[in-house]
Amino acid sequence: MFARLLDWRRILVYTHRWLGILGNVLFLAWFVSGIVLMYAGMPTLSPGERLERLLAVDLSAARLSPTEAARRHGVSPDRLHIAMLGERPVYRFMERGLTTTVFADDGKRLERLTADEVMVVVASWAPEHAASLRYAARLREADQWTFGSQQFMPLHKVALGDPGDTYLYVSDRTGEPVMRTSRATRGVAYVGAVLHWLYFTPLRRHGEIWIQLVLWLSIVGCVMCLSGLVWGLWRWAPARRYRLKRYRSQTPYAGLMRWHHYTGLIFGLTTFTWTLSGALSLDPWNWHPPNSPSASQRAAVSGGQLRLGLMTLDGIQHAAGTISGDVGLKELEVVQFRGEPFLLASHVSPRDRVPESSGGLANPKQRLVSVVTPEKGVFTSFDREEVLAAARAAMPDVGVLDAAWLEDYDGYYYGRPGTRSLPVLRVRFDDPQKTWLYLDPGQGRIVLKEERLTRLNRWLYHGFHSLDFSFLYNRRPL
Repeated sequence: MFARLLDWRRILVYTHRWLGILGNVLFLAWFVSGIVLMYAGMPTLSPGERLERLLAVDLSAARLSPTEAARRHGVSPDRLHIAMLGERPVYRFMERGLTTTVFADDGKRLERLTADEVMVVVASWAPEHAASLRYAARLREADQWTFGSQQFMPLHKVALGDPGDTYLYVSDRTGEPVMRTSRATRGVAYVGAVLHWLYFTPLRRHGEIWIQLVLWLSIVGCVMCLSGLVWGLWRWAPARRYRLKRYRSQTPYAGLMRWHHYTGLIFGLTTFTWTLSGALSLDPWNWHPPNSPSASQRAAVSGGQLRLGLMTLDGIQHAAGTISGDVGLKELEVVQFRGEPFLLASHVSPRDRVPESSGGLANPKQRLVSVVTPEKGVFTSFDREEVLAAARAAMPDVGVLDAAWLEDYDGYYYGRPGTRSLPVLRVRFDDPQKTWLYLDPGQGRIVLKEERLTRLNRWLYHGFHSLDFSFLYNRRPL
């Protein structure tokens, strides 16, 4: 009796059978929601759409330089944006992922927005709905749609009162809209991203529990697939040794079980790789490094800490006037490249449309001007030799295998057309990790880092899970 219970074939059959019975609804949900997810994800406010609706920057009322504003509030920022909040210019200092907003006219810090102030912000952002706006709530905790915006919390939720049942979320930290949802985007997300990722609010509020649940469900799914494949191969007889109703057969099964046997052999391996790669999306056990550059690599390209002392109010106003031209400035970002600060101005046009699944508007077009020497004029990208020198500085004492300027996406730096900047510099280094750095000359920064393990993860996760091989990825609906 004991030997019968330990029979590997019996264990295999019952493992596959009961995992299939218990897991088939989950697998069906994953497959159906995965198809939806190919075309639409969670609701979002794309960078292009956000920028398109912002008020034009007007620095005429500014009285403090960024240096004075940062010193007054004890901020040591690694990034700085200059924009408008209502009719007033503001500095948005970003330090370790958190934003401090300071008014450039009187140097006061934005502590919080009242409901009336939020309504004014939304009315200027969406004037076509000014008469139908309704303040909904002030959120201290993320709701279903704002787990990716927690760095902007608290959030104010405002209903636009339009036929699409649109809600806009405004950050208490920055005073700007950071998320938009509508009845359509919420509905699609529920049957797509929320169902696929098990992104249910009570579960997502306990991040570690959510990660472990999804991870172990995926592992159990892998066991279900493998047990079925092993048993299916064991019971498959190419020589037709089985006899069913006087006919020789390659399978001992009849009816629906016959179909299950053959289709399981055909699709079982694909299902296994989808389930395994789904587990890898959670980076289990931190088995590979991140794709973002290290702090020392970023510092080597930027020249270290943001040098606010070089940014006088006159210099910023002069640079902003130089870069404005005939295009209204919606937002200015201070980028530092090799120790010198520059203003990066972004602008979009409704003509710059990409498919709705990619956000509706392409990434903003960008122009640069030096804050220190604005008289040198406006340009669109840093000198290529300087960018290559910055890449070498990011990996000192490491040999360069090759450097290439990419005018099209490769297998690691890619996206839907118009959603990632081109050209980029790709530099491959001769270090033990086989590091590749991708630098954007239009921003003067490293936009992607790849190492041996991250490249392996790219194919094990994205390749197997999304099938985003170039010959398929750029040819919808393939």
